[in-house]
This record gives sequence, C-alpha cells and structure tokens, in this order.
Amino acid sequence: MIAAWLIIVFIAVPMAGKLSGAEKNDFTQALPSGAQSTQVAELDSRFKGGNDLSGVVVYARDKALSAADRAKVADDRERLAEITGHSVPPPSASADGQALTLAVTLPSDAKSGAIKKVRTQAEQNLPDGLDARLTGAAGEKLDGQDAFGGVESTLLYVAAGVVALLLLFIYRSPVLWILPLIVAGVTSQVAEAIVYLLARHAGMVVNSLGAAILLVLVFGAGTDYALLLLSRYREELRHQDDRHEAMRAALRKSAPAVIASAATVCLALLCLTVAELKSNRSLGPVAAVGIVCALAATLTLLPALLVVCGRWVFWPAVPRPGTRPAAKRTVWERLGAGVAARPRVSWIAAALVLCALALGGTGLRTGLDFKHVYRSEPGSVVGQKMLADHYPGGSARPARVIADAAAAGPVAQALEVEGVAKVLPPKKSTDGALVSISVVMTDPPNSSGAESTIDRMRASAAVKVPDAHVRVGGSTAATLDVARAHSHDRKAVIPLALAVVFLVLVLLLRSLIAPLLLVGAVVACYFATLGTSWLLFQHVLGFPAVDASLVLYGFIFLVALGVDYTIFLVDRMREETALSAPREGALRAFRATGGVVVSAGAVLAATFAVLAVLPLVAMAEIGVMVGLGVLLETLLVIAVLVPGIALDLGRWFWWPSKLARPTGGSRTHGGSRVKKEYSDDRQAPTGDPVQL
Repeated sequence: MIAAWLIIVFIAVPMAGKLSGAEKNDFTQALPSGAQSTQVAELDSRFKGGNDLSGVVVYARDKALSAADRAKVADDRERLAEITGHSVPPPSASADGQALTLAVTLPSDAKSGAIKKVRTQAEQNLPDGLDARLTGAAGEKLDGQDAFGGVESTLLYVAAGVVALLLLFIYRSPVLWILPLIVAGVTSQVAEAIVYLLARHAGMVVNSLGAAILLVLVFGAGTDYALLLLSRYREELRHQDDRHEAMRAALRKSAPAVIASAATVCLALLCLTVAELKSNRSLGPVAAVGIVCALAATLTLLPALLVVCGRWVFWPAVPRPGTRPAAKRTVWERLGAGVAARPRVSWIAAALVLCALALGGTGLRTGLDFKHVYRSEPGSVVGQKMLADHYPGGSARPARVIADAAAAGPVAQALEVEGVAKVLPPKKSTDGALVSISVVMTDPPNSSGAESTIDRMRASAAVKVPDAHVRVGGSTAATLDVARAHSHDRKAVIPLALAVVFLVLVLLLRSLIAPLLLVGAVVACYFATLGTSWLLFQHVLGFPAVDASLVLYGFIFLVALGVDYTIFLVDRMREETALSAPREGALRAFRATGGVVVSAGAVLAATFAVLAVLPLVAMAEIGVMVGLGVLLETLLVIAVLVPGIALDLGRWFWWPSKLARPTGGSRTHGGSRVKKEYSDDRQAPTGDPVQL
C-alpha cells in the first residue's frame, strides 16, 4: 500500500505544481450566467480593443499643480506609450487644478511585469509633494497578483505548522504527529493534481479561493479522520496482541463513521453545483475532491504507515495488551456526569446561549466596497480615493453599455439619469451592428450610490428604448449582479443542502427524530456563529460588512462539517446503546469520543483560521467564521446540547429504529441480560455505575 501511494505521489507532484497556472481569476468567471454584465463581457470581443486592459494613472497634490508636475506628466505620457505599445491620450485635468490623469491601455493578457513597468514609471522621480498611483482595471489586476504571489506555498507551510503543533500537543508524542502530517501532505498533492486534470481537461473552473479552501480542507478534514482512526486503533491495541488485528478491528469500527462523515460533507458541497454563479458552482466539486482524497488516504495509507511503524510510535504512552488508560477522571467524564445529572437543564441552557449569540447578527450588512476588499490599502485603492477627491467618483471604472447601433442616439439619451456625470460618445463594433457607450457616474465604483445608478440606467433604457437590446455592464454592474446571484444561490443551495444532510443522517442512524434534532442543532449553531462573527468583524477587526459569499459559504461549511462531528459522536452512541441502556450508551460514547471530537475541532478551526494570512478581507472572514463555528459546534453543541437532548429523550431519540423499543438497547438471552466485558476505555464515568 505504501509503495502504491509512493507511485501515485511521484505522478501527482508535477501536476499539482501546475494548478496555479490553470486557475481562472478574471472577473468574467465569477459572473452569473445570463446577467447583463456577463453579456457585456462576452460581447467585448466584437469591438476593437474591447478585450484590452485599461488603467488610469492619477497625479495629485493638495494644492495647484506646478510646472514641474505638468512636465512629469508630459514625460510619462511619452514613456508610457512606449511601454504599453498604445498611444496615450492627453492628460485630463480636474476642475480644482490639483490633479491630472493619464489613460493607459494594455493587452488583455498583460503579465504583472508589464503592468509593473507602468506603475514604476508613474511613481518614480516625482516632484516633492506630488503623488501618483495606478488604478482602474490594470492597477487592480496588479494589486491582486502582488497580493497572491506565493500565497499558496505560504498557506501550505502555515497550515502544516499549525497541524503539527496541535498534533504534538494532543498526543504528546515526539513521533506520532509526523504520520498524520505526512498523510495530509500526500493528500494535498494528489488532490491538487486531480483538480488540475479536471480543470485542464474537463472544464472545471478553479480560482484562488477554491485552491486555498482545497488546501485547508485537506489538512483539516484529513487530520480529523486520522484522529478518529488513531483513537480506535489505540483502544484496540490495549485488547489485541497483534497490531495487524488491532488495525483491522479499528478500521471495521471507525470506517463507517468516517465514510458517512465524508459522504455527508461531499454531498453538501456538491449542492453548490445548482448555484447560478460560476465561482460557487466550481467550489463544490473542487472541495469534494479534497474530501474524497482525504478519506482514501486515511483508510489506506495511514493504516499502512501505523502498522509498519508498530506500537512504538505512541511512545512514551505505548498502548499494550491489558494496560489501562490513566485512572484520573477526565474533563469529559465530569462534563458527561454533569449533563447526565440534569440533561434538560443542560440542553435548554445551551440552546439559550446559541439564541443569545445569534442576536449578534442583528443589522448584518453584506457586500464589501472597493475600499475594503483588501486588509491593507493597495495602490489601486489609494488611486480610487484620489480620483474621488478630484473627479467624478466613477472616472476610473465607467459603466459599459452595449446596444444596437441603430438606436445609439436614443440609448445615449436614456442613460442620462440621476447619478450620471457624463455619457461618452458611442463606439461602433467591428461589424457595425453594435455600439459601446461608456458612462461616468458621480459615485465611486461598486458603492451603493453607483449601484443605484446602474439600476436607474437599466430601468430607463428598458422603458424608453425597449427594442434596442440595451445591456448595462462594467465593474459596478458586475458587482451588483453577483450580489443578486448570491441571493439566488442562498435560496437554492441552503434548502437542498439541509435536505441532503437530513437524508444521510436518516440512512445512517435509521431514525427520524435524531436526524431532525441534529440538523436543527447545526442550523442553530450556524446562526449563533454568524451573529458572533458579525460582532467580531465590527468591533474587533474593523470590517464594515461581510462579503456577499460569506453567508452561503459559511452555511455550507458549518453545516457539513458540523454534522461531521455529530456523526462521530452519535454513531458511537448508537453502537453503545445497542449494547446497553440509552443513558449508559450515551455516556460511554461521550467519554470515548469527546476528547477526539474536540481535538478534531481544534485542528479544523485552526486550519481554517490560517486563511486569515491571506490579504483579502473575504478570505479572512471565511477563515474566522468557520473556525469560530467549529469551536462552537464541538464545545457547546457536541459537548452539551446533543448529549443533553439524547439523555432527556432516552429511547425516543432513536425512534422509529429498534433502539427506541424497550428491549432494543440490550442483548438478551433466555430472558436475562448477557454480560459483555468492556475494557477500562469503555467503562462508564466514575460515579455512574453501569450494570451489565
């Protein structure tokens, strides 16, 4: 098995290194199908230079421009024309006399080096007091490339380091932590290679967000599955002389829960394929590939490594046949005993805490403006602010309108609505059938005022020139269409994901009551996480809003991964309840899995929090929210809410399965209960004697 994986890795590593080259990060890949902004982007090729990359160099000072300033701009105009290979129009002066702008044009496939030459030329040899910035599409593209340069390797090293530290803390072994980390590293390479092949040959769309989440999921979920297997394997090593038999028993007992967990996560992620946005549709399959690879490696490579290495990898606490774990009463024993003593009070108190945290989401605002896309302030954002101070706010990114050429005049008149500063002369397509009209708005791009102007232009054109096939696009229109598509996707994906998760739990637990309550608990945890995250974003991190994608992504990841941990606990509860009364079964399961679940939750929360190292606010928000939600899930929902409900309902928790019957929780023979020997690992908590 190890040799087979070595061959797979040898083949996969070269392809995994090509994944970044297959990523599609241009804005058209994130646009909703059929939207006006999408149609405008698709029609660009019919215009001369329609696919070119435009940029604006803005020069400004806090008083009237000097002769030296104007000479600098004139010199830059000549040099920028040489650099870009396109003529640069004369500079445009602001009304206050304190700023000048140069419009530059580059090829659509311009690399960062070419754009960087433009920025360097503009920002060097500036007279004292004069500031110059490159903004517009070219400036934003360069800032994006600078921000993500080398970020994948950084993310890999940070995630690996975080997982290594947590595993070292959990097992307190100088050796054992290495094996899950090796498996996670192997899995990441194989998953990236598969995604690369699908992107290159099957049309799968992969962007930087998907690649980052793939890496985080592989390390987080893969380590979680490894923790569950390791826990079972260590139990069995105390019962078996042969480590091969111990691993066989551990796989037999843990594999169903791990497979069910991975299947639930994959199915929930694949619900994203019904989304309208391309970026949402592509994220589901990309993430599902990572989960499947993590599952395969956990059930094949990790067992092989553990068996080959032998018991000594657990040193200094080597589990040997007949040995017992430490006799001290653990936190999980005390917590389980407390919940068992007052189950109804426990779960009601946990539910009230979740409701109180959910209230923090009151007044939640979605949609980040251009000023808050990055955690720092890159040059393109500074340039946008300079333009807003001296020119109409939309000068750098005008709206783009495409319509039938025969109606060019009426269309231009229809576009003169409130919020429009200037309608530029129309330009005909190469075939003469269409016209492109640039519209400068008074408000900055992607602001709420600019979005309202887009709506007014669309409405005016639809009423005044209904047969002109007017399509209003551009940066602001695209942002508006994406936000509305996110709203559609939430309404389509969230109910479907809930239904899928519920059905998987029904099939796994053979119950209706338990799955219904578990899905409700996970949803309550999601709203509590959303409320807590919003308070944190507002008052600690200073984010004015949440990204439009956060509500959907946060829900999918928290529901899928939350049910993941629930399956670990409830599947063990079902196993133990089949051998004893519901109360004793729940307590045994809680003691056996409580530490594993919270350890797995800590690992996954930490790996998602690693996304905060990325420069995008949206990525930091996803990392913080999912990490916080996983901690709430493990420390409150799994530790208190679910056990409390299960203990309070007793056998009704398992209705209508056979466990709900009065005799369903114990095995009988001749009217008397059969005694079953348990190791000390599976004894009921101290103070809760169990008659077997």
